[in-house]
Amino acid sequence: MSVRITGIGVVSAIGLSVQENLLALKESRTGIMPFSFLDDDKIFLAGAVKATNPVLKKESKTQSQFISRTTLLGLKAAREAYGNAKQHNQIRTGIISATSVGGMDQSEQFYNAYLDGTDADFAMLGTHDSGSTTERIAAELGISGYINTLSTACSSGANAIMLGARLLMQGKLDRVLVGGTDALTNFTVNGFRSLMIYDEQWCRPFDESREGLNLGEGAAFLLLENEKSIRFSGNRTLAFLNGWANAADAFHQTASSPEGKGATLAMQKAIEKSGISPSQISYINAHGTGTKNNDLSESVALTNVFGDQVPAFSSTKSFTGHTLAAAGAVEAVFSVLAIQNQLIYPNINFSTPITETGLEPVTILQAEKPVHAVLSNSFGFGGNNSSLVFSDHA
Repeated sequence: MSVRITGIGVVSAIGLSVQENLLALKESRTGIMPFSFLDDDKIFLAGAVKATNPVLKKESKTQSQFISRTTLLGLKAAREAYGNAKQHNQIRTGIISATSVGGMDQSEQFYNAYLDGTDADFAMLGTHDSGSTTERIAAELGISGYINTLSTACSSGANAIMLGARLLMQGKLDRVLVGGTDALTNFTVNGFRSLMIYDEQWCRPFDESREGLNLGEGAAFLLLENEKSIRFSGNRTLAFLNGWANAADAFHQTASSPEGKGATLAMQKAIEKSGISPSQISYINAHGTGTKNNDLSESVALTNVFGDQVPAFSSTKSFTGHTLAAAGAVEAVFSVLAIQNQLIYPNINFSTPITETGLEPVTILQAEKPVHAVLSNSFGFGGNNSSLVFSDHA
């Protein structure tokens, strides 16, 4: 069985709505630009959302003085996906949101104020917990039937979608808002720098010269509904979620296995569950972070699954930056848009294939080929690998 997707919303470095993101993808326009935090003069490349917290907060109903940027980004994307959905006591509604940093941006402000001996308001720490982001979004949208937060590093958003689909399939919910949200913080930027995988230049996914990733921020949500809920909402189906799988290669705390074992298993199982043959996959939205390890491992996994018939593939992280827990959801929305608009996105900033595999991603927007099924990969630290299959049919 497949799950119907009836709503999508996204906020990223390339746009504050679905349509703005789609336009940037069509125009091959990156959102990665020089960036610095207000309290720091260090400039680096990142995919920052082009909206300040005060601007984002205008759309929030909350009267609370403190609200994290992660929450604000999530609220904007969640509202777009949820639309004008109304609550009904016969429709069991839930939300599953993923995040890595939660309210770390607020915690950093508190910490700096505390060290400086200035007025550090302990109420700021109330936003720190990852669950508080989901609870705030749920409260503003009026969702109370089921609320859950996932944090499995870079596969978090994909795993939220997977869990939501399973809850619908098992008859636990009638509709569920699934996705993820993460904001840029000093904590994450410095963390990836400490791992020596932050590229000071524009990231180059799947390129032989790649040196690392550029972080980004953003949020995306999808509304999944069963037939009962659709009869009530009247929403049209945008696309179908046909298959999903999660697999671990248990190789290293942060690195993927050189043989791409977990990624191979995740893709194979997701395709198998979808009932769609590998030859019918029109496009692969790859994880493609731009790190030496991930891109080689994922390239090997693609050849493990597809042999010498690897479908058209690309990474969109050279558009948005790596949005961490939001990435799987952002790219799920991009996958739905690829099906709706018959598009295969370019892997911008690519020039030379990886020596070991020789695989070449799509480098120019393709709009002339039919796109019926998309495989989307999200691979996280600790070998937490997830793959999703979307299509235009049940």
